[in-house]
Amino acid sequence: MDWFYEWVAGIHWVHFLTIPVFTGVVGWLINWSGLFMLFSPLHFKGVRIPGMRELATILPRKVQEVPGVLQGGIGWQGIVPARAAKMGSIAVDKAISKLGTPAEFYQQLEPERIAEHIVESFRPEVPGLVEEVMRREHPRLWRDLPRPIRQAIIDRVQSQLPSVVSGITTEIGVHIDQLLDPKIMVIDHFRDNPSLVVRIFRDFGQRELNLMVAFGFVFGFALGVPVAVVDSIFGQWWLLPLMGVVVGWITNALGMWLIFEPPEPRRILGVKVHGLFLRRQAEAAEVYARIIAEDVITLERIGDFLLDGPSGDRTRQMLAHSLRPAIERAAGPARGAVRVAVGTRRFDTIRDQVAQEAVGRTLTPFRDPEFSRQQSDKIQVLIARRTKELPPRDFVEMMRSAIREDEWMLYAHGAIMGLGGGFLHLWIFGVA
Repeated sequence: MDWFYEWVAGIHWVHFLTIPVFTGVVGWLINWSGLFMLFSPLHFKGVRIPGMRELATILPRKVQEVPGVLQGGIGWQGIVPARAAKMGSIAVDKAISKLGTPAEFYQQLEPERIAEHIVESFRPEVPGLVEEVMRREHPRLWRDLPRPIRQAIIDRVQSQLPSVVSGITTEIGVHIDQLLDPKIMVIDHFRDNPSLVVRIFRDFGQRELNLMVAFGFVFGFALGVPVAVVDSIFGQWWLLPLMGVVVGWITNALGMWLIFEPPEPRRILGVKVHGLFLRRQAEAAEVYARIIAEDVITLERIGDFLLDGPSGDRTRQMLAHSLRPAIERAAGPARGAVRVAVGTRRFDTIRDQVAQEAVGRTLTPFRDPEFSRQQSDKIQVLIARRTKELPPRDFVEMMRSAIREDEWMLYAHGAIMGLGGGFLHLWIFGVA
């Protein structure tokens, strides 16, 4: 034990004791600034460098992953916002696709209520729609028709609306798997609204994220003790900066591990350990479901996707096909005489034009924000229930997907700050 007493007697205690304090403070700063790097800024901030875009193509893949590099800039964008679209893709693959098929989402929206809302909203527009098309396609015929007959045609179209619209909503339900792609909906919406992805983390995980920052000091301080011991034994100037790199890297890695691992409760050295996010999966499921139901998979966005998405043309053709027979029947017993009077081609043109004009107006109620909000509760219940049932590993992957491949940037950032902390201590207190 003589060596121990000799070592203790030779320690410069101010130098020794300040090392854990330094590593603790640096650990706190590492996790605090790492949290900032995760979420801010929402959009790329930096400068464009001429020739950088071309140079980026030959740089190592890891360097290309740094936000802005492939776009020819030097700067930063929060890791989560920068990978919003990717998180959307993985969220669908890992979770949303397991939460329900497009048909299940559609059934949750109660097609019968949608049909009623469409009829209620569309009925007042029928007279103007018929007038508009008839005046454009055959103004003389429409002008010459007695007013009672014109009104009878309009009344017939309106009277057939409930059965026609019910058929349309049923038809959409039958083909919804081909018309609606939740993955594209989610990816596009996450990419266009990176703040939404940040909100998913913040709304239910802010407490855990704050705890990670606080643990940065604990981890840093704990790791600083062996660093101080090694430094006091060897007393080399390069030891503190070198070990600062190791401490900074490990501090960030432990912070990420603390949040996401292990996905299921486990005992390590007799202590129960469980990822902080996973401990509140049920609560997180409610928050996640509310955000998805209110902002991502809504009746309003489903209507937009059906008409303007990749399958929009098919949706319009299907709706027009469903509307044509009703419009043709609107002429009633006089249909044959009207067809002869205006000519078969012109009659078919009028029918098709009314059908095409009606397509957009038929799904307009989908885009009613108030009605969409009323229906979102149904989707929220479905998503919350299924998210709670997700295996913990899938839930972790859904939340971590946006940052997994870029975590090395956080660790590298920790290592650089640890290096700087080591040099700062060396500058203030010198070599042990």
